[in-house]
Amino acid sequence: MEQPEVVMIGLGYIGLPTAALIASKQVNVFGVDINESVVNTINQGKIHIVEPELDSAVENAVAQGYLKAGTKPKEANTYLIVVPTPFKDKNVPDTSFVEAATKGIIPLLKEGDLYIIESTSPVGTTEKMMELIYEHRPELKGKLHIAYCPERVLPGNVMYELVHNDRVIGGVDEKSTQKAIAFY
Repeated sequence: MEQPEVVMIGLGYIGLPTAALIASKQVNVFGVDINESVVNTINQGKIHIVEPELDSAVENAVAQGYLKAGTKPKEANTYLIVVPTPFKDKNVPDTSFVEAATKGIIPLLKEGDLYIIESTSPVGTTEKMMELIYEHRPELKGKLHIAYCPERVLPGNVMYELVHNDRVIGGVDEKSTQKAIAFY
């Protein structure tokens, strides 16, 4: 695979189907997961979760060379954060996985890149991650496209719904919103 166009952080119930769908459009996708077993399974063209139609989508994407997985992100033009956001005490969402995924790509970001959070996150998370990015990379302030597009799909029908469901896309500014819309 040449340099990936898209890096997908998180290869679970949303990340892997989304990665496979993007790869099916002949876009180079590099999926990242902290679980080496998940990475090895995907690189064999197999899946680690049960979801109709996902097995053939992953098998084809890997066989055609458009989907590859690893445990560390690579440089790309678009980064999608699709990691868990479990609840802590008193139903408070835990965004530490989103933060960790963001920190993992900060050194790779460059002017013009698109960063999208797809993880279900509380209001303000996108802005907090933007602040985190600019805290570490102040030279990129105003030069990235940062957006939020929460996934809304039901298990058992994810592959269909990723294509047919309407998306809610919000950028931190109009240019970010338009870049995210163009991506999807």
